[in-house]
Amino acid sequence: MAKTDDMVVFITSGEAACSECGEELGRHAWIMLTEEKNALCLTCADLEHLVYLPSGDTALTRRSRKHSTLAAVVLKWSRARKRYERQGLLVEEAALEQAEQECLADTDARARQRERAAERRVEQDTQFVAAFAEKVRELFPHCPPGRESLIAEHACLKYSGRVGRSAAAKELNEQAVWLAVTAHVRHNETAYDKWLAKGFARGLARAEVEDDVRQVLRRWRGRE
Repeated sequence: MAKTDDMVVFITSGEAACSECGEELGRHAWIMLTEEKNALCLTCADLEHLVYLPSGDTALTRRSRKHSTLAAVVLKWSRARKRYERQGLLVEEAALEQAEQECLADTDARARQRERAAERRVEQDTQFVAAFAEKVRELFPHCPPGRESLIAEHACLKYSGRVGRSAAAKELNEQAVWLAVTAHVRHNETAYDKWLAKGFARGLARAEVEDDVRQVLRRWRGRE
């Protein structure tokens, strides 16, 4: 419902006629009631210059109401709920235009905020990948130059579900880094993918290259 100090326009459910000009308004007419409960068409009520703003956009409605010298809440009877329900607002056209411009400015501002947030996330991800790569180099000081970055970029790829995106990895947990390096070695330093291509089950393929993976990891750790 409208506030008690709001002007109110009703959408009729039955036939209506204007008590002042006598015009038959028909069903679903937009009327204003006098103190005597007589119907007035919007022209006789001096509201015909207002434009209709449907409900739905809270910010646009609030701003339009603020800028409009004259405004009226539009209500319609709901048979299902047995009550009048707000349909929208009648406001001055200039007020609506001003409100639309303000909302557009807000939209642009929100877009810029989203862009800045995205830039921060990219920066944060870049820092995370760099830290992950540094941890790889720390644990595997003899891995080939640049390989730590490849491992980190692959493991930390956004939305990949890979080990680098886990909570443990984000804390640079050693086990998570080990898993990422092991996966890289398995795919890039052994015949693991060839075994898979031949139709070997994953467990059998891993068993075939287990010794090779262990040897590479020991070499990269400097244990050989």
